[in-house]
Amino acid sequence: MNELRGRKTGIQEGDADPERSQAEPEPQTEGPNEAVTASSGAGDDAPQQRSDGGEEEDGGQRQGDSNPPGASGKTSRMSSTSGFLQRVVRVFFGCLAAVACGVLYAVYLSTYHDRKFWFSTRQELEREITFQAGSGLYYYYYKQLLAAPSFEKGFYELMIDNRTVSGQTINAVERLSLYPELIVSFVYRVTGSQDIVEPIYFYVGAVFGLQAVYVTALFVCSWVMSGTWVAGMLAVAWYVINRTDTTKVDHALPLRDNWALPYFSCQVAALTGFLSNNICSATEMFCYLTMSASTFTFLLVWEHSHYVLFIQGLCLFLLDSFDLVPSRKMADIHKVYLSSLFLAYLFQFQNPTLLSSPLLSLLIGSVLARYFQQRMKMGPLVARVMKLFLHFHLVFTTGITFSYLVKKLIPVSDGDFILKFLEVKFGLNTTTDFVTNLLLCQETLQSPGQDLFLRLTQASVLPFYFLVLTVCLLSTLQTIYRRLSGQPMKTNLRLEDGRIGEQPEVIYHVFHTLLFGGLTLVFDGMKYLWTPYVCMFTAFGVCSPDLWMTVFKWLKLRSIHPVVLSLILSTAVPTIIGFSLWREYCPRVLADLSELQEFYDPDTVELISWIRSQAPVAAVFAGSPQLLGTVKLCSGSAVTTLPLYSDINLLRRSEDSYQVYAMRSAEDIYKILTSQKTNYVIIEESICTELTLNKGCRIKDLLDIANGHVVYDKGEIYSFSKHGRFCHEIKMNYSPYTNYFTRVFWNRSYHVYKVNSVISFQY
Repeated sequence: MNELRGRKTGIQEGDADPERSQAEPEPQTEGPNEAVTASSGAGDDAPQQRSDGGEEEDGGQRQGDSNPPGASGKTSRMSSTSGFLQRVVRVFFGCLAAVACGVLYAVYLSTYHDRKFWFSTRQELEREITFQAGSGLYYYYYKQLLAAPSFEKGFYELMIDNRTVSGQTINAVERLSLYPELIVSFVYRVTGSQDIVEPIYFYVGAVFGLQAVYVTALFVCSWVMSGTWVAGMLAVAWYVINRTDTTKVDHALPLRDNWALPYFSCQVAALTGFLSNNICSATEMFCYLTMSASTFTFLLVWEHSHYVLFIQGLCLFLLDSFDLVPSRKMADIHKVYLSSLFLAYLFQFQNPTLLSSPLLSLLIGSVLARYFQQRMKMGPLVARVMKLFLHFHLVFTTGITFSYLVKKLIPVSDGDFILKFLEVKFGLNTTTDFVTNLLLCQETLQSPGQDLFLRLTQASVLPFYFLVLTVCLLSTLQTIYRRLSGQPMKTNLRLEDGRIGEQPEVIYHVFHTLLFGGLTLVFDGMKYLWTPYVCMFTAFGVCSPDLWMTVFKWLKLRSIHPVVLSLILSTAVPTIIGFSLWREYCPRVLADLSELQEFYDPDTVELISWIRSQAPVAAVFAGSPQLLGTVKLCSGSAVTTLPLYSDINLLRRSEDSYQVYAMRSAEDIYKILTSQKTNYVIIEESICTELTLNKGCRIKDLLDIANGHVVYDKGEIYSFSKHGRFCHEIKMNYSPYTNYFTRVFWNRSYHVYKVNSVISFQY
């Protein structure tokens, strides 16, 4: 790993062109006698070249002249061997610390999960109900794969699934991105774990194992950038302390992002190493292969992954446009993106969404623009800036045109809907559409509250983040100005240079955190992509001597030697932060494990038990998507819709199922339910009698707006219809509701009504 921080002399490939080499001065290379070793943090960072001036060089030469013949070579070999052993020891202990952090975090999550849900003491049904927010639907397919006679048979049944959504035959693998369940079930079968561990523990353990990979990758990423694994430990500490804002694994284990984001973390760590100028060819190849594998896996297991990679692609596009990274590396990264998109397109059954994805459009636009602007990175400052604006115009115009043509040739169902949603989100339009307003009311798609930034400030990560970001951003802007002015980037940076913004991996993370941070200010759900890298980026900054040296270079510090002071601060500051975090938050983290929480839902258990014992096997249930996900998981019965917010067709079916909470007639509801071949409809008291401060986002309010049952009178909003609210009226058990529906089960939370196949008119 320290090889990633090793210094080597060279220039960027973008500066190696013959025409440019005539116009730009080449950087002077350092002599072998100018290299001395300096350490930072805990003394485990990689060797860095330092220039100590001519007098020391002359003194070293005179000392070498006074030594006996052959002594200099022998001393050099001994020094080289000693340095190699030191690097091996540092890498070993760094890797040991990274793995230990990951394993301890996985153990912590497992223990916390067991204490929160009393998981080990529950029955199988009660364990499955703990998969909240409809996420248990994914575990249902995992059970189906294990129940099949063979893996091949189970896989085939999922591709022609007609037992999930009533009246539809779907490819569940494509529709729900079930590759994580396919992989885990295959491993469970192949390893013979049937006699060792229960299927649910194997599934949950796989999720926790990936979270261990997640924090390990963050550790490595911070270590690579700073040169000390102390930064990695600090990054993991901040990640765990801010667990509420860094991961959703506490709320719903089987969610797709809990499976996907660990692979994205590995991809970012590999990309960080690949962008570095100071790695050997073998390490660069390892980073390239890791980046390729993790990018493809990330695209495969999450339907929204190509949007995340598009944001990352924008960061890399900016690096390439400002000539901050060699063209060879950008070409290799483009190959990774294109090959991963192609393979994901094949494995996802020719998914047309990937062909019209903004990532592919950006790649096509940048490749074509580069072909037409081969001399864009040449000339004086004004010419380069004008060429740069033209380059941006060509790339985005070409990308938008390509996406438009693809959507015309291969229609994508959700393309227009996403555009309409964004228009309403940013206040450019208004709508009464139920689905659009339902998504706008989702917490993850709303703007974050002040409590997010308050929590990050209390954990001390946000103040240091702004400090690190300010220094790195200003240094990056200086680097961009130098590049536009024709100055080459130095790849053999020394600590004395104080130019942290000339490291390509640092520049990438500056763009990365700015773009994802801007999206977090708009969508609260983006914090799960932004906050982990805030922890990593901040830990790197406070532990990096280069950052402190950059500040001292700007301040022109002369009273104390800036190199010595930067090394001291890069050790002292993280030590103080770590001690304060340990003193304040360690008792809280341990308290989470000692508290026995209570999670038990007897009404839902009673409902599922009735469905299992009383409802026919072929019965179809209607209700809220979240409840139907639990019904499908625990009973296997067919349902009218699924808790998926990325499928517009299922969202429209959910709107129909929600109509039981609207002010509609019994006949209207009966027609809607019978069109979906519903046998039983479940009415939830929590939705029917929902009382919240945000009245505009209640399900019944959204239905009233969509159905035109809202009246505005003197600034007040009222709901009015000639029919009463169905979920209230049906409980009265009078005609015409009893003509169409018969109550067969009820408790405090749920009322189940059978949809009569034969209408009996009673008055």
